[in-house]
Amino acid sequence: MYFTDRGIEELESRRGDEEVSLAWVADRLREFCDLHPEFETPVERLATWLARLDDED
Repeated sequence: MYFTDRGIEELESRRGDEEVSLAWVADRLREFCDLHPEFETPVERLATWLARLDDED
């Protein structure tokens, strides 16, 4: 298990039964970047990756 998996596991166990919109997720990502600007690049990469999952290579 990678270190980052612990946070993913916690997210799944605490909120795994909830349904949220992608707009809600986008707002939380913006809020996180406002609070932690040093993580803006990784958050941007994650958001771009999620946005393009269905794109053909």
